[in-house]
Amino acid sequence: MTAARAAYAICLLGYGAWALVVGHVPSSTLRWFWIVGALGALALDGVDGRLARRLGQASAFGARFDMETDAATVLALGILVWICDQAGPWVLAIGLMRYIFVGLGWVWPALAAPLPPKKRRQAICVAQVVALIVAVVPSLPPALASLLCLAALVGLVYSFAVDVAWLLANHAGEKEEAMV
Repeated sequence: MTAARAAYAICLLGYGAWALVVGHVPSSTLRWFWIVGALGALALDGVDGRLARRLGQASAFGARFDMETDAATVLALGILVWICDQAGPWVLAIGLMRYIFVGLGWVWPALAAPLPPKKRRQAICVAQVVALIVAVVPSLPPALASLLCLAALVGLVYSFAVDVAWLLANHAGEKEEAMV
């Protein structure tokens, strides 16, 4: 299921990159096509982890693959929102946050430490995807789409800030323990 979602994300990313290069704005019909695909991917995302656990096939790789598929989907949807003129290029920040966080982890190792699972992250991920999908709806005014995307970005920044604070506090605690 995650592989099907990854294929959708790759197709949408490819389409978005092509559309940016050639200046193509998708028709309403094509936007609905991408919306239906995104809703299907979102539905599969709600099932794949539970199914893997139920079948005894859950793994660290599967969890990571799921997370990276989510990140690629969010980036692709952000590109779609932008090329549809529903929000400015700032909307790409929603899709780039994960990659910025990973990049900062390479520079600042405290940020590369594992995070404990939190429902907050899952809820904000779903909220982002839903906001970006709704923002692509052809009849939604761009001002409303932008506001919706801005709310998603604020929630995402909050979530990342909480995780960064936790990682830095945890790292500081580890340094104190090592000194003792």
